[in-house]
Amino acid sequence: MSAFAAVRQANALSAALVAVGRCSASRRALSTGRLIRSTRGTAAALLHCPHRLPSLAAATPTFQQYVRTYANEKRVFERTKPHCNVGTIGHVDHGKTTLTAAITTVLAEKELAESKKYNEIDNAPEEKARGITINVAHVEYQTESRHYGHTDCPGHADYIKNMITGTAQMDGAILVVAATDGAMPQTREHLLLAKQIGINHIVVFINKVDAADQEMVDLVEMEIRELMSEMGYDGDNVPVIKGSALCALEGRNPEIGSEAIMKLLKEVDNFIPTPARELDKPFLLPVENVYSIPGRGTVVTGRLERGVVKKGMECEFVGYNKVIKSTVTGVEMFHQILDEAQAGDQLGALVRGVKRDDIKRGMVMCKPGSVKALDQLEAQVYILAKEEGGRHKPFMSFIQLQMFSRTWDCAVQVQIPDKEMVMPGEDTKLILRLIRPMVLEQGQRFTLRDGNLTLGTGVVTNVLPPLSETERMSLTEGKKAREKKEAAKK
Repeated sequence: MSAFAAVRQANALSAALVAVGRCSASRRALSTGRLIRSTRGTAAALLHCPHRLPSLAAATPTFQQYVRTYANEKRVFERTKPHCNVGTIGHVDHGKTTLTAAITTVLAEKELAESKKYNEIDNAPEEKARGITINVAHVEYQTESRHYGHTDCPGHADYIKNMITGTAQMDGAILVVAATDGAMPQTREHLLLAKQIGINHIVVFINKVDAADQEMVDLVEMEIRELMSEMGYDGDNVPVIKGSALCALEGRNPEIGSEAIMKLLKEVDNFIPTPARELDKPFLLPVENVYSIPGRGTVVTGRLERGVVKKGMECEFVGYNKVIKSTVTGVEMFHQILDEAQAGDQLGALVRGVKRDDIKRGMVMCKPGSVKALDQLEAQVYILAKEEGGRHKPFMSFIQLQMFSRTWDCAVQVQIPDKEMVMPGEDTKLILRLIRPMVLEQGQRFTLRDGNLTLGTGVVTNVLPPLSETERMSLTEGKKAREKKEAAKK
């Protein structure tokens, strides 16, 4: 339809819109939306002729915004390269977010990414106020050979919970270490958690080399290689790249700036293998965040763990004593429409008929009937030794711990089936009772923490019958209440 035809049609409808003007703002906006859709692709033409539509402009002040929304249709994501999930881990203030921003800036010059500034990655008010990352952030970029979803993890000790969630979605990681500090407490803790979660491929980036002398940089490299070997990685052969993320971000000293970034990405391409994806299994997506988009509905985001998701598929949300059925009405990745989401994709799924408050982080979106929530299981657990950052003392049955798996965490009571106590550094069988049923499967990995201490890591070996109401009530009982019960039985 030509611009003139669009204007004629709009003029014919403008009188009706003025009449509608007495209604609420939402009715007016709705009318505008219908009007623009009815012009079928003439959004650009309408934008250029507001002087022909005075009554329309008066009825809807947001007219231009609506036209632009319809004019700028979202791009469809083209899957031309294999997708891989990586991320930055390391101690607070070592430059993880700066490196993430530097990667996008350097690749933007080659038209392989959209440049992101530091404050666009750490964009929450509390993050800007404190100058640290609190929530996990996701950015997208690509190299010549692969497409990447990049997770920027918080380094602060108080936000380890968010770091576990972020790391659980990675196929490989970039460990950032400042040449001015070397290995620090969270460097060690992040490496330990990455190993437990199952990240076997890590590339090291020694940052801030412009602020340290060569001797210091070499010492830090030796220290990191030793630490990697101690944690169970191949420290001697781990790729170590030295550079300055800030130089790359500000476009100075290219040999330690942009060239170091390109060298890092080349190592990530070569050292971190593209993982084999389970596309033939029923789909499962651990929910990381839930958003409500006005006029569209509820969107859940997360990394698709297995299977394939398409628009129109039936789905089910399981966790926190709830099972909610829904339908996927749209799938996007990094603001691009996806025809088909595959395992490993960082996606947002628009779901029908579900309120934002119904879904929480930690639930899973899955094929209906494919998974169940459990509250009692048997697991094989490795309890960390004191030198590895674990407990100093042994523990006994009935200890209350926090269990982290996928994107959820939940309080658990521990039962030791065949002995009195478990020593640090021991590999043991435990029975775990969860305070509320969560989605667990045989073979699923998890981490146990006690306060701000990582106690151990394990794998689910067997699923046990669900707890009765009496057993569930007893989970919160103290030692004296248990002793009273025992005495009453005798």
